[in-house]
Amino acid sequence: MSVVHTTAASQDACYISLLGLAEYFRTSQPPNIKKCIQCLQALFTFQPPSKVEARTHLQMGQVLMAYTCNIELARRHLEQAWNIAEPLMNFDDVKFDTASLLAQLHLKTEQGSHAKAMLRRAVELSQNNVYWHCKLLLQLSQIHANDREYSLASDLLAVGAESAEEAGATYLKVLFLLSRAMILMIERKTNDVLALLNSAGQIIDNNIPNPHQKEYLKVFFLVLQVCYYLALGQVKTVKPSLKQLQMSIQTIMAPNWPSDESIFGGNQLEMFVWLPKEQLYVLVYLVTVSHSMMAGYMDKAQKYTEKALTQIEKLKLQEDKSILSVFKVILLEHIVMCRMVMGNRELAIREIAAARDVCLAVPHRNLLKRHSAQLHCLIGLYSMSTSFFEHAERQFLVCVNETTERDLKLFANLNLAIIYLRTKREADLKQILDAVSTENTHTYSSQALMGGFYYVQGLHAFHKNSFHEAKRFLRETLKMANAEDLNRLTSCSLVLLSHVFLSIGNSKESMNMVTPAMQLASKIPDIHVQLWGSAILKDLHRMSKDAQHEKEAYANHVKYSENLIADQRKCVQSAHHELVNWFQGNPPVTSNTSLNPSVAVATTEASTSAIQTPQQPAAQYGQFY
Repeated sequence: MSVVHTTAASQDACYISLLGLAEYFRTSQPPNIKKCIQCLQALFTFQPPSKVEARTHLQMGQVLMAYTCNIELARRHLEQAWNIAEPLMNFDDVKFDTASLLAQLHLKTEQGSHAKAMLRRAVELSQNNVYWHCKLLLQLSQIHANDREYSLASDLLAVGAESAEEAGATYLKVLFLLSRAMILMIERKTNDVLALLNSAGQIIDNNIPNPHQKEYLKVFFLVLQVCYYLALGQVKTVKPSLKQLQMSIQTIMAPNWPSDESIFGGNQLEMFVWLPKEQLYVLVYLVTVSHSMMAGYMDKAQKYTEKALTQIEKLKLQEDKSILSVFKVILLEHIVMCRMVMGNRELAIREIAAARDVCLAVPHRNLLKRHSAQLHCLIGLYSMSTSFFEHAERQFLVCVNETTERDLKLFANLNLAIIYLRTKREADLKQILDAVSTENTHTYSSQALMGGFYYVQGLHAFHKNSFHEAKRFLRETLKMANAEDLNRLTSCSLVLLSHVFLSIGNSKESMNMVTPAMQLASKIPDIHVQLWGSAILKDLHRMSKDAQHEKEAYANHVKYSENLIADQRKCVQSAHHELVNWFQGNPPVTSNTSLNPSVAVATTEASTSAIQTPQQPAAQYGQFY
């Protein structure tokens, strides 16, 4: 009997020694992964007990996944670990860690259905272990959300909230509630989002005793609240929440704030963090950029974008997390629109190319799949602003066909309507306006986009010389824009209204509209409204025989026009301009070398002739960003 005991003890000593040696090689500087794997492999020669064997297969899988490209061998070890561990009782950590890793591996090899099946089985087995049950539910709901299976993701998060409540884990319950609110927001289930946010907000205020966890939940809550208002186009309403969010993130980023590990390391059911504070910091910049862009504060949007991009590069040097690439693409999408409003289209196409590069750099092109429609939309806006209308039309149509997002679809359709207006395609224009009207009149909730829809109808009525109808639509736009401080929409509507009054000979009302339009446009700054407004001012001063002011307005008009023409020349000389011809598949890789200058000048003259014609500014600058 003692001989058996001695043999078992010596075997245990061997296991411990080999595991210790494997860990020594793994943590050496630099790591010696080959010897680490050899030590783990040697364990199997001793025919270890099931639990030791399963744990060793798991460790082999972990090492192979983290340090090698041998995915197939990692998968075999993890599957062996799972097969051994699945029926064993009181072996949760190895069992569920293996399931979680196997699911990650299946996703890497684009086998999403295998990952979901693996996690569903693990979720079923983990019902008596709240920590693992909740962790696996979060992982599975994330995969469903990534595959746009939002109702399945939402159901799983609801189960997680119930499990956390039954376990008395209030912090974890709020995380599930807020995660579910985020999914419902994507689904545009506005009322459900509000109810969940209200419920979560009350718990955060009254039932989270730990002040540090409370602040983290508050940031998550406020990010969602700000995004909720911005999705509704409520730029003015969101300001108090945004200010509160900015104050909260300053608190969390203060030097005396404890580390994430010390805040969330005490209790297993509190080891869940939505995002670490460094990523939250970037996210707050991102929603601030979104607000500035929508409110028409382009300088602010640029300033915050630069700060956020600098922060992202710092974090990438520490650890290149995939979410940082997502943040970077979204920031670039925003700044591209700012550049175009300000007339810097050559910078815009450079930044579209930068966004494309980020998308192409992410493994399996997942980011490109998610952002392809947005990239086509941005290239459509760029093509439209450089008067490449055929390219713009095709880009917007690709965007509409690729996206399932209602906002993006409406945005692209409104710009398509303006192209049809400018190219005098009345039948196509009527068809698109009717479709937008039917789809959105009663159900659509974004104030900004609906204001944009009324603006396009006003522009259409103006072109038909239906001036009374144009005024009616534009007053509706102004009402919506003024209510929520949508400055760019306000300035566009005012300058078009001014043109309407000029066309019917009411110079006094025309001046009353164009003056605030120009003031707003210079604050934004919006070169297109300034060009348009300066042409109207020139005509108004000529009518009132004010030669001095007419001369000033004309000089301004020439200045804006020359700036746009110079920028246009740079655009068509840029190699990135070739992106206007990307309509399917992966976007072409372009390097920023100049094209033949003689070709570029010829193209510029053809495509900017409208910019040089002050008599028709209204046909020109109806464009949404």
